[in-house]
Amino acid sequence: MRVILVLLGCMIALGSARAQHWPAPLRAELTASGVPAEAVGVYVQDVGATRPLFAWNADKAMNPASVMKLLTTLAALELLGPTHTWRTEVYVDGPLRGEVLEGNLVLKGSGDPKLTLENFWLMLKGLRARGLREIRGDLVVDRSLFAVEDADAARFDNEPARPYNVPPDALLVNYKSVRLHFIPQEDSGTVRIAALPDLPQVSILNQLALGAGNCDYWPERPMAYPDQARLVFTGLFPRGCGEKAKSFSLLSPNDYLLSLFRQTWQEVGGVFTGNLAESPVPGSARLFATWESPPLSEVIRDVNKFSNNVMARQMFLTLGLTVDVPPATAAKATRAIQEWLRRVGLGIPELVLENGSGLSRNERLSPRSLARLLQRGWDSPLLPEYLASLPILGVDGTLRRRLGDSPAAGNAHFKSGYLEGVRAVAGYLRDRRGRWLIVVCIVNHANAGQSFVDAVVDWAWSQADNGCCRR
Repeated sequence: MRVILVLLGCMIALGSARAQHWPAPLRAELTASGVPAEAVGVYVQDVGATRPLFAWNADKAMNPASVMKLLTTLAALELLGPTHTWRTEVYVDGPLRGEVLEGNLVLKGSGDPKLTLENFWLMLKGLRARGLREIRGDLVVDRSLFAVEDADAARFDNEPARPYNVPPDALLVNYKSVRLHFIPQEDSGTVRIAALPDLPQVSILNQLALGAGNCDYWPERPMAYPDQARLVFTGLFPRGCGEKAKSFSLLSPNDYLLSLFRQTWQEVGGVFTGNLAESPVPGSARLFATWESPPLSEVIRDVNKFSNNVMARQMFLTLGLTVDVPPATAAKATRAIQEWLRRVGLGIPELVLENGSGLSRNERLSPRSLARLLQRGWDSPLLPEYLASLPILGVDGTLRRRLGDSPAAGNAHFKSGYLEGVRAVAGYLRDRRGRWLIVVCIVNHANAGQSFVDAVVDWAWSQADNGCCRR
């Protein structure tokens, strides 16, 4: 009996000590970073353990930036299921005589996060394969499934042309963006800019010159005039860059969709001269075809691997439809996640949700709550889908170039977070002894940098075994 009491005392004492006293390498890195300890939250534990190996500010509500996607994607997996798909319905409103529609073509969106340029082309090609060629009416769009209150693309950082700021849309096509490809022309010393899609309303003034140098910097930030759908590129484009690509969003949802529809419909052999109108599906319309998105298990890989804010927000709003009737709103989505957390025993009182993507100054979550969420993911039968969605440290996604020379590279599935004044990482790490850890680190400070977060990862991988505090 005395042996058991001694062992229990060891566990309590060491657990408390580890929560209060910093490992030397972390203390040194924190001092060097100029970030005060109160601006840092850390939680490291063995998977399945009841006590952390190290915890600091474990219950402090902090801005996790894109690490918030860990919550949104796990909630989506459990509430919607890995096979969930989004369906874009196509209706005809008018008589169809042979290949000619004497009326309107109606598109009804369901919030598909991956109705990309390629998929939109395939959807319209499918309409041609069904025998539709000429549309003599208008294109009518039904976006009524989502009610978006924060549709101002400039609200977050006054960068409305950046595609990560594109608001949710029940009928969002290709993230409402144009991808520009910068192609050096050695013979003329210039840089060609090719747009995809090449929409006539988008104006690009190219004043780039090709010059010597490596690619530490290239003029990727043009003067943008979204009200004119105009971009102006100036400066020297270094030869060492090779080809580059960058996306921009310059048109309103309706202008973008109408222009892209006209162009794509013509490319697949169709005829259309009408305009665009926005309306719920008329009662007289008949379902003509349905486009189905990839399953959720594939979609969350894009959300987490590449930290796609737009897709995360589409998914977040979709969750609102699990607890209430349409239209989906951010308030309904927040309620869906909070009710799910309570059902699974993960009530998070400090949780603040705004859009579920982490592209927010208001969202909050504590390191301990993130660790509990990750433990829930580990215990879930959907762990393979969840784990496969996370970037592998030093290998792919947003972490492809992080800690590539660290022994932790290739041994961690992490989601990172980055905003001005925020650095964060959270996920699963296989340490040097082959044991799996849950690692959470958040820094909220004007001096927030990557070095301290990386130091936590390296320490977690190499920290000495202590049987007293492990499961």
